[in-house]
Order: sequence, then C-alpha cells, then structure tokens
Amino acid sequence: MRNLSIDIETYSGANLSKCGVYRYSAESDFAVLLFGYSADGSDVQVVDLACGEKLPDKIRTALTDVSVTKWAFNAQFERVCLSRFLGMPTGSYLDPGAWRCTMVWAATLGLPLSLEGVGAVLGLEKQKLKEGKDLVRFFSTPGKAKDGTPFRRMPQDAPEKWSRYKAYNLRDVETEMGIQAQLIKFPVTDAEWRNYHLDQRINDRGVMLDRTLVSQAIRCDEQFKLSHLEQARSVTGLENPNSPAQLKAWLAKNGVEAESISKEAVARMLEGADGEVELALSLRQELAKSSVKKYAAMEAAIGSDDRARGLIQFYGANRTGRYAGRLVQVQNLPQNHLPDLSQARSLIRDGRYEVVDLLYDSVPMVLSELIRTAFIPRPGCRFYVADFAAIEARVIAWIAGEQWRQRVFESGGDIYCASASQMFRVPVEKNGINGHLRQKGKIAELALGYGGSVGALKAMGALNMGVPEEELKPLVDVWRQSNPAIVRLWWDVGSAALTCVRERTQAETHGVRFAYQSGILFITLPSGRRLAYVKPRMGVNRFGAESVTYEGLGEQKKWLRLESYGPKFVENIIQATARDILAEAMLRLDEAGYRIVMHIHDEVVIEAPGTTSLETICEIMGRTPAWADGLLLRADGYACDFYKKD
Repeated sequence: MRNLSIDIETYSGANLSKCGVYRYSAESDFAVLLFGYSADGSDVQVVDLACGEKLPDKIRTALTDVSVTKWAFNAQFERVCLSRFLGMPTGSYLDPGAWRCTMVWAATLGLPLSLEGVGAVLGLEKQKLKEGKDLVRFFSTPGKAKDGTPFRRMPQDAPEKWSRYKAYNLRDVETEMGIQAQLIKFPVTDAEWRNYHLDQRINDRGVMLDRTLVSQAIRCDEQFKLSHLEQARSVTGLENPNSPAQLKAWLAKNGVEAESISKEAVARMLEGADGEVELALSLRQELAKSSVKKYAAMEAAIGSDDRARGLIQFYGANRTGRYAGRLVQVQNLPQNHLPDLSQARSLIRDGRYEVVDLLYDSVPMVLSELIRTAFIPRPGCRFYVADFAAIEARVIAWIAGEQWRQRVFESGGDIYCASASQMFRVPVEKNGINGHLRQKGKIAELALGYGGSVGALKAMGALNMGVPEEELKPLVDVWRQSNPAIVRLWWDVGSAALTCVRERTQAETHGVRFAYQSGILFITLPSGRRLAYVKPRMGVNRFGAESVTYEGLGEQKKWLRLESYGPKFVENIIQATARDILAEAMLRLDEAGYRIVMHIHDEVVIEAPGTTSLETICEIMGRTPAWADGLLLRADGYACDFYKKD
C-alpha cells in the first residue's frame, strides 16, 4: 500500500468550532464513529466502529507506517483524532510528514477551504451529500433533554439515519478522491509540503498559556461589568442601561438627541456633555470597551498540559498563501503600551481588581493590553521573538527596483524618515530635524504602496493623526512622484496580466511570470511558487476600465466573480513573496533545532532556554534566500518571559 485516503466521523462533548481539534479529541467522551477509506484507489470501505466493527490490521498498521501517504481533506483533523484513537497521549501525534492535505492542495489553486465548496466549483460527479450537516448534528454532537441535560444519540436510536450517515462518510472519501483526480495536473511542490509539515509540527507543539491569568482576567471583566452596570442603573434609573433604545430615550429626556450610540457617536456627545449625561455616556463608553473574547477563546482551547494547539491555519489566505489565525486569532492581538506591564499583569493575576481600578484609567484597556502576556514559555525557558524589519517595503523596493529605497535599507536607515525626506525634499530625522514629517511618511508608506489614494489614507487614520483633509491628495501625488519605479511596477504587472488573459499566452515583468493554463491565471513568484486565479476573463471594473476578473472567495466567504488590477496583483505578489521568505526562514530555524511555538505575520516566537543566543536566531532568520539575490533583509528581536511587543 502506497496511499490511503481517509475520512472519519467522530463524537465529542466539546464544541469543535470553539476549542479546536486538539482539545476536542482530548475529551473523555471522544470517539471515532466511522472510518471511511480507500487503499490505492480501490473502492471505498466504511468501518462502523460505533457498532463494534474493527479496523483491519493492515489499515491500522498503515496509520503509523511513514512509507504510506495518508490523504484527507483538512488532514489535521483526521491525523489528530486518529492519534487519540490509537491511544497516543496529549502532546504526541502521528507524524505529519506522512500526511497530505487535499484542502491545502485546493487552496494552492485559489479554491474554497470546504469540501462542499471545492466539489461544487470543480463540478465533481460525486459531491458531498448536503444532508451531512443534519446527520453530523444528530450523531456527532450532544443532544439536549428537556431539562437541558446533554445526551448522546446512538446508532440504534435511528437506524435509518445511521445508514445514511455511513453513506455520507463513504461519499466524502469519494469526493476527496475526485478532487485529487481533478487537480493531478497541478501538484503541490515538495517545498510547499515541507512548509505544511513544519506548520503541523508547530501546531502540534502548541504554545503555553498562563491559565491563572486567563481565568482571573475573565473574572475581573465580570466584576467590572457588574459594578459599572450598577453605577449606570443608579445614574439613569434604567432597568437595562446597555439597551440602545432605553439609553436614547433617557438621553432625549435630558436634552440630548442621539441618532446612534455607537463608539464614535458617544465620543462626539461626550465632548459637550456634563453632569449625569457625561457620567452616563462615560459608563457606556467603558462598558463598550469591555471584551474578553480572546481570554474566553484561550480558556476554550487550552489543553490539560496548559498548551493551546491549532492556532495557525496553513494557507489560510488562499490568494497569497499567507498563514491565518484560528481560535485565539493570534494574527490580530491588541498591542501593549503600558510602561508597567509586569505590574499590571501581576495585579490581575493575583485578583487585585480594586487596585487595578484605582491605578489605571480604564480596566478594559488594561485587560486588552495583557492579552499577549497570557502566552508564556514553559518552565526553564524564555520567548525569543524575531521579526523581519519592514519586510513588505523591502520586497516591493527589490522587485520594483526602487534604488533610493534599496540604499536606505543598505545603510540601515528609517524608511519612514527616508520616505518623508524623498517626498518633501528636506532632511527628516526621527525625533530630530523635521521630525514632524516622519508621521506623514509613515502614513504614506502604509497606505499608498499598493495603489491606494485618499480613501486609503483615511482608512489608515490619517485624519485622526492630524493630517488635514486638503493635504491628502497632494500627499498621494508626492508619494507617487517619489516612487516612480513602484508606480511603474503597478502598471507593468497590470499590463502583463491583461495580456496573459486576453491573449491566453505568457508574459513576464520584473522577474514575475504570468501564464494562462487550463482555465487558470498563474503568477509565478521569484520563489517559484505560483499564485492561482480561477477562470480569469476580461471584464470592466467599477471605474469603467477594462480589467481582469476571476472567480474566488469574496465577501462573507461566498464564491464570486472578483475584479483585479495592477496594484492589487502587486499587493498579492509582495505579500506572497514575504510569506515565502518567512516560510523559508522558519525551515532554517527548525533545522537549527529551535522550537517555534507560534508566528504572527512576519514574526516568529521561539521557546528556548535562557542561555540561547538571540543574535544567532536573528542572523538565521535574516538570511536572504538563494532565489532573492539583491534583496536586503534584516531580522530584529528580543527575549521576554511572557509574550509582548518590545
């Protein structure tokens, strides 16, 4: 046997979507109900484990045989669940190197991240059975008695439904095999499978959480809400001061007409408020800030060994292949700016909520800034955090050939100061001569690199940062004039894509290749990895200009026809290239023996003994890949005893 295609149905009292597969499969009532498989393309077999059937010895042996490649859609689920099925303890899992994921394969071609979605887009003859969700809900999740007591439905409770569940399991294996057959012309490279296997090892390893801090933060928030709600009731006399309708009516009685009580509206009303109205609005503002969703997600995901696993989704952004966050969503953690972070952390951890309320202006703000600090290294270790300095700015300068930028990076300069200096033709130094212009350089850099204009500056918060509205359009113009090679890159890339799709031919510009093949627009990056745009054709964009359109996941994760243009393709290319640089750096760090426990955007977090050399970690991470000759990289880092922003 060389290949084994697998799909399983399981039961657990845990909520899979909230706690993730690692915690889900660790529950005491976890069980594998059905095991559907096909060995080397043979007819699919379903083993009814819930009714006492046994897995054939050759199949059980194949699960631990690294010479047999196991295939599944979202293979992490099958691999982790089957690790539990085989009796492996928490923290020990089947070797991911022997597994391949059909979902990842589909994602590399820009297809949906669901079995049903891929089957529909590909038009498979044997697609996922639509009644499956109801069957999963019936047999694989707890039911509730009239008194709210959870219970499990067994096969004998509904024999006809159970028979359909087995058919559903069988069809899923057939659908997965159909996807493989359809995609065989576009195999995933060995290099990308290596990246996937490292990703799985990082997810298996997980990252430790401070369980005490997490639980105390949740309790602190509960106490804060209760006290502030009581105070709001006392001030307003309302039964529910959180009710928008009740609060609007109360404000109207007190001479304040409020069309909305959104965060922005409350902030505006506070500017001219006084007395009880000011107090009521302030309480509303503080209660609106209060949110412990991240802590609740941590509490749901944490395992018996205090580690949270499965926080990173490989190829989560299937347009670029960038990693995405799951469960706790580590990719969008709030920043921390408290100068006495350790003190605030200790106070919350010790349950000294009254002291926190006394010392700090806002308890919700403190809880928000402490979210990062809930991630901690195991005893005897520290976190070593290393990230690429201005990675996207470096990559776009390298691909576009914007020489003045390259010189800035070569000299170790500040790109925001340099950009402002280039734009305004005066020297700019951080906290020095013309230092006030650095902020405009920063805003322009963050907002305008991918064709953004006035709207992008506003979305980046330019007005809130003190840039007058009348200066926005001139800022766009001067930035573009200062970066002619980048502007040329936008339009050269757009022209190459148009030519490729219109003439169904090949094109190349700035070391990036474009090709139309089998109804897909492929963009080959400098790394050799390809981005895929399904069913491209010529269309007209929202501005009435000719553009490339393609099918992909749009708003609300629906499969739609989307439009693109030069700067948007450039954004994909730059972000995808930055992702490849990160992936290669993580492989180097892993090969050097460093334990990566998580990564956030362009940053890696390593758990290592306190004697570890941060300088060596940054040197390994900052090496330029062989395929990126001339790209100037730099990695910076710091060590800490809990995760934080340096």
